[in-house]
Amino acid sequence: MAHAAQALPAFNEVRTGWRSSEVRVLDRHGELVQRLRVDPQARRGEWVALADVSPALRTAMVWSEDKRFFEHSGVDWRAVSAAAWGNLWNTRTRGASTITMQLAALLDEPDGELQRGAGGRRLPQKLGQAVAAQSLERRWRKDQILEAYLNLVPFRGELIGIDALSRTLFGKAAHGLDEREAALAAALVRGPNASPRQVAQRACGVLQLMQPGTPADCEALQLFATSALNQRDFAASEGMAPHYARRLLAAQPAPDRARTLRSTLSAPLQRFALHTLQRHLRELQGRHVQDGALLVLDNASGEVLAWVGSSGELSAAAEVDGVTALRQPGSTLKPFLYAQAIAERRMTAASLLEDSPAAIPTASGLYIPQNYDRRFKGWVSARTALAASLNVPAVRTLVMVSPDAFHQQLGAIGLPLQEPAGYYGYSLALGSAEVPLLSLTNAFRTLANGGRYGAVGAAPQATPAIDPRAAFIVGDILSDTHARARTFGSDSVLATRFWSAVKTGTSKDMRDNWAVGWSERYTVGVWVGNASGAPMWDVSGTSGAAPVWAAVMQHLHSATPSRAPRPPAGLVHAGTTFDSSVGAGQRLPLEAARTEWFLAGTEQPRFAVDMPERGLAQRGGAALRIRSPAHGTIVALDPDIPPNRQRLNFTASGAGGRWRLDGKPLAQGTQVQWLPWPGRHVMQLTDARGRVLDEVRFEVRGAGVKEHARNH
Repeated sequence: MAHAAQALPAFNEVRTGWRSSEVRVLDRHGELVQRLRVDPQARRGEWVALADVSPALRTAMVWSEDKRFFEHSGVDWRAVSAAAWGNLWNTRTRGASTITMQLAALLDEPDGELQRGAGGRRLPQKLGQAVAAQSLERRWRKDQILEAYLNLVPFRGELIGIDALSRTLFGKAAHGLDEREAALAAALVRGPNASPRQVAQRACGVLQLMQPGTPADCEALQLFATSALNQRDFAASEGMAPHYARRLLAAQPAPDRARTLRSTLSAPLQRFALHTLQRHLRELQGRHVQDGALLVLDNASGEVLAWVGSSGELSAAAEVDGVTALRQPGSTLKPFLYAQAIAERRMTAASLLEDSPAAIPTASGLYIPQNYDRRFKGWVSARTALAASLNVPAVRTLVMVSPDAFHQQLGAIGLPLQEPAGYYGYSLALGSAEVPLLSLTNAFRTLANGGRYGAVGAAPQATPAIDPRAAFIVGDILSDTHARARTFGSDSVLATRFWSAVKTGTSKDMRDNWAVGWSERYTVGVWVGNASGAPMWDVSGTSGAAPVWAAVMQHLHSATPSRAPRPPAGLVHAGTTFDSSVGAGQRLPLEAARTEWFLAGTEQPRFAVDMPERGLAQRGGAALRIRSPAHGTIVALDPDIPPNRQRLNFTASGAGGRWRLDGKPLAQGTQVQWLPWPGRHVMQLTDARGRVLDEVRFEVRGAGVKEHARNH
């Protein structure tokens, strides 16, 4: 027993050796952003200094457990003399067991167990406690003994120490406990496994000792005790960055994980990002969208400044981390495709691309891309095609670059796709692959850094993964409000008061919606959708993720300017015009003349397209024929797109014709859209008298589409 007393640790050893059952994750400035429980056996909070414990609790604990705590030297001899020897050491009561003796027992038991009840301590153990308590009193001050006791004593179930008790049962810090809560806490020490009724009775007695002359409302205290003691379920994680905290913890060595981790997050930004995402998703109620994710990266360092993995309480799958989940990126891959085509000198930002119905032969049949709004813009520049997010020009661009080469480019910027290029084919231009928001946002950071790729958390490499001149041109396009006006309008939410470049994207069947872009200092990525993969209802590129992106960017630059990047060497800024030649020297403008950025040597003053009538039959002085689709076209309906959103576009060269489908009048004009139906069909172009000027035969295929259409 003397040896045990000599082995007692010093107060500082106990305090510094205390290990919380939680890991505390701090932001870059030391503010707490998340608590993560890592010990499933017990719940221990932080060590609480005695000065940070409410006076009510200190008083309640002393009155309940050791009235003469400040008078005795470890053993209360007055209590000993007040009872017979047998009753004094009977394990059914701790009447003479002082706070110091209990602390000695706690220090002797690594698990903090006081061994109450019938299986309690025997006489030799009690004597050992007495010796150890007197030794403690000689080495420790009274305030140190009380502080250690409050931090080590088990209260109820797995709750050990006052911090765990306060936050779990009362939802507050230990310094905020009032007299009623303090009395309840003291009663739990005496009977940690007692029923709420018994705990309330004991607490009422403690409260009467603390408030002599004031009647205690024991019935109200019982209701309060019952409510508090039912708080057994507590979150294993508390805070505003659970997903990032778990990722940070997983990177630590398991045996010696620190209980406090410093992160690169900015707590004010994290808080704003989470609240902004949740507020916007609430505004989208009724459109079948409940999940979202958001990431903010520092361009220069790659540090994560904000990581919102889910919408939290709004989500049915809050544990799923939307930042790392694989989703289809839609049109957000287009900037990298155009950058590659420009870098390879296959096109310039001023090159003209045809936005019209296209049927591209593939190994599995014809691939017929459609634009988001099911309309076609005709001949447009590459700048307009990218900024307005037109699908058909993007697919035509991928035909130039090839899926294999584009697949390799995506891998070079940190988007290693799960399948080979042949698996995706030309749909890769429209984001048919699956990528996480984390990798996609960091890929856009590559554009922000002039084409130099760097892993998340690392500065960009010296060698560019994308030609810096092409990266600059793509950034210039994505910051061009006028170029995106054809699709998004001139007053789009994407337009900021400072320099920024942004791209939206929507996957097939509206399952994913994205907005990813950068400013001079930051890259921000936002995804909204449903973790289950269910489609959203009527959520567009500017109503889904874009408002959140714009709000976060505005917050980041509320007091910080963002300037356009300087053009790298090897670029030329030259004027150019756009027009079409329609014969007899007639030229029609396609886009307004402007100055454009070119790789040196690719600039030219005029971009034009010739549209001759190529042997058309003359009917009444007007050349009329069916320009598209081509004769023999096979149209494959996409089962992932609602049938009423899939339209087949027929175009005539010339005006005044009348359309007739399968012998029945359909429409009149230069263009007509038809809701396709499975089967073989004949489309004829006639004059006013019904004479057939041209016809094409085509087939529509789509297994199961007929039934799908009937049900919708």
